[in-house]
Amino acid sequence: MKILSQTLQDALFKHVTRIFAFLVFSLLAAIMISLIYGSQETLSKYGLSFLWTNEWDPVQGEFGALVPVMGTLLTSFVALSVAIPVSFGIAMFLTELAPAWMRRPIGTAIEMLAAIPSIIYGMWGLFVFVPFFQEYVQPGLISVLSPLPGIGWMFSGAPFGIGIFTAGLILSIMITPFIAAVMRDVFEIVPPMLKESAYGLGGSTWEVMWKVVLPFTRSGVIGGIMLGLGRALGETMAVTFVIGNAFRMPGSFFDPGNSIASALANEFNEAGGLQKSALIELGLILFLITTIVLALAKMMLLRMEKSEGKKS
Repeated sequence: MKILSQTLQDALFKHVTRIFAFLVFSLLAAIMISLIYGSQETLSKYGLSFLWTNEWDPVQGEFGALVPVMGTLLTSFVALSVAIPVSFGIAMFLTELAPAWMRRPIGTAIEMLAAIPSIIYGMWGLFVFVPFFQEYVQPGLISVLSPLPGIGWMFSGAPFGIGIFTAGLILSIMITPFIAAVMRDVFEIVPPMLKESAYGLGGSTWEVMWKVVLPFTRSGVIGGIMLGLGRALGETMAVTFVIGNAFRMPGSFFDPGNSIASALANEFNEAGGLQKSALIELGLILFLITTIVLALAKMMLLRMEKSEGKKS
């Protein structure tokens, strides 16, 4: 009887946990179905052309997703370009270079940055960072980078302070604590024998980190980067404060623009009819972008694992 009872408990536990696992997929499917249903008007009117149309005029009833989609991708690109090397440097310092008494206070301070609400970052960015950036930093960047051949156009224009680049910098400050914390945790699980062996062979700290620690923790590092990218893609209030909220294609990184999240925050409350459908379709596009990015990251990790198996 006791064995039978234990068998029933195991079977019940197995089925309950299976239900929990499938519940995640059910929620994802429900979200996608609701977004598709809510965007039926624009899907039937524009079709796929909604993706590459840059017109957004609620008065005339013309809508296109190109401007907010480009703004979302550009701000996320700027954020990752800044946050990844900074996060790697922080994690490297905390695990390899910092004295023991310094590691805990700095690590705690980094984790506290992750707890700051996004609207606080947005207010600080608008009232403190934007004036400083506009007066002291942006004019110098424009004068130095705009004459460069090939890439100069990306850093040309007037020093507005707000814009795509500013939003990307604020996002980089927001996602750095997440990426740095994950990198630090995965760097700490590297077996000490591997690092000591590399140091014993004459490797420098940089060589040990680049050739031993990073290959060993590659999956965790990419997971941390994807965590930061997920927040950068969907961040709303901080971006809304500093991106400029202009529905026009930016001519450079310094021009005002828009993102999917900021467009939803600014217009959804007063939208109706076709405009509401267009905003819901923007949410659907953001959902698909996030899903595609995560799927590509998973495929990249699987390909890395296969190539490592062939080499061995």
